[in-house]
Amino acid sequence: MKIAVIGTGGQLGTELQDIAAKRTDITWVFAGLEVVDLSKPETISAFVMLEKPSVVINAGAYTSVDKAETDQALALQINGHAVGTLAKACSEVGATLIHISTDYVFNGNNTTPYLTTQATDPVNYYGYSKMIGEQQALAAHATGTAIIRTSWVYSFYGNNFVKTMLRLMGERESLNVVADQQGCPTYAADLAEACVAIATANNFVPGIFHYSNSGAITWHTFAATIGALAGKKCTVHPVPTSAYPTPAKRPAYSVMDLTAITVAYPTVKVYAWEDSLKRCLQQLGALA
Repeated sequence: MKIAVIGTGGQLGTELQDIAAKRTDITWVFAGLEVVDLSKPETISAFVMLEKPSVVINAGAYTSVDKAETDQALALQINGHAVGTLAKACSEVGATLIHISTDYVFNGNNTTPYLTTQATDPVNYYGYSKMIGEQQALAAHATGTAIIRTSWVYSFYGNNFVKTMLRLMGERESLNVVADQQGCPTYAADLAEACVAIATANNFVPGIFHYSNSGAITWHTFAATIGALAGKKCTVHPVPTSAYPTPAKRPAYSVMDLTAITVAYPTVKVYAWEDSLKRCLQQLGALA
């Protein structure tokens, strides 16, 4: 089996490289920006046609939520049209596609976890661009595409909420963190593990799936728990979203129901958010 990973510089791509170092039974190809630039469609098709992988994991994306509000053309190309191009190329070589999407395709009006079957209605352009990517992937390669929506991703690698909180808590006596947005964190190492479980499953099941760690919390709860587990003395104050206006609106509620992925792929493991946070903090050397 050959697995090709697009988007190697991000949190998920780097975690997949860690798995690849251990899973030597699989042939891995990692395509960084110098090989596959999602803003340049010709590089996508050329790479897939050259490598002819069994599975492509698309970990590449335009991820700047606020910047996407003004940088719409580039966000739409990378998160939308490029995904359609990639799905078409996968279809032509008989490869399956595992594409990473987001909880931000939802409007946040729910009060119970979002099902994979619920209608999308993004409240910002980033979410819109990711929704277009989902639609184009399924239109081009419906029987060979698994879309995984995830949320609040953090990792040992890259820049993320956990590492930012640790840094700020070491610099300040108190922090204000939004307490009226509810969702669930996802440790990128767990997401990478789930992607490989799907890629190597005996029976590939196409469609849309949700994957995060389990539970439902606010950003404030997340921050306070990071501080407590890391033994930080910093006080974390809850504040409303209105206290931190941003160019892009965020959904107030984006907890996702994880049932579909565990039914279709029994080897996919779902971990409690606090347990995964402890593992990441331990890896960072920050666990008290």
